[in-house]
Amino acid sequence: MLSHETVWSAIDLLARRNGLTPSGLARRAGLDPTTFNPSKRTAADGRPRWPSMESIAKILGATRSDLADFVALLDGPDAASVSLDDADRLPLPQLSSANGAHAAGGGFFHDGDLPAVLAGSRETGGAQASLAEIPCEDCAIRVTGGDMLPFYREGDIIVISPKRAIQRGDRVALRLASGELRARIFARRLRGRIELSPLDAQAVPERLAAADIAWMARIIWASQ
Repeated sequence: MLSHETVWSAIDLLARRNGLTPSGLARRAGLDPTTFNPSKRTAADGRPRWPSMESIAKILGATRSDLADFVALLDGPDAASVSLDDADRLPLPQLSSANGAHAAGGGFFHDGDLPAVLAGSRETGGAQASLAEIPCEDCAIRVTGGDMLPFYREGDIIVISPKRAIQRGDRVALRLASGELRARIFARRLRGRIELSPLDAQAVPERLAAADIAWMARIIWASQ
């Protein structure tokens, strides 16, 4: 059913699906970062305020989604399920410890070449970050350095989920057999290859041999 709540919930879910907060989604679409803030969803007199069709069109374009995708989100789960929860804390390894060929046998990766915290334990033993309420199999990673600019900056936190299905248009983090960690947009699977698009829509898509990818996981949240 189309309602004020479901439309705003769909926007929140679209942001989450692309590893963004609502303000990050607005910024990505070239809108004022406060466009989708909770304070903008209700008028001063208490009347519900609806997002404009122009803003919806811009966020669909920025996320390479179409109207059918947005309509599907209208029937999806309530966005409350993806809101921040200070009670939930996840392990917070440094992304730099995963970068470079030297990481192939160490850092926060276990022998199976997945982040150790993806093995199913919530024990952190170190730095923690309050993030969205998500399953214990997920992992929070702090970005260091400038390898992912302009989309992920130093200090940003991303959450990856290895067990969630990856669909076309989803943002993913992948680790190559060489140890290099990248962020890309998943395009499609081909025979023996994975087609990925850089986060910059202007850049040329790339095809990687499946054998060259140690692991790939969907990015489900980012602290932008």
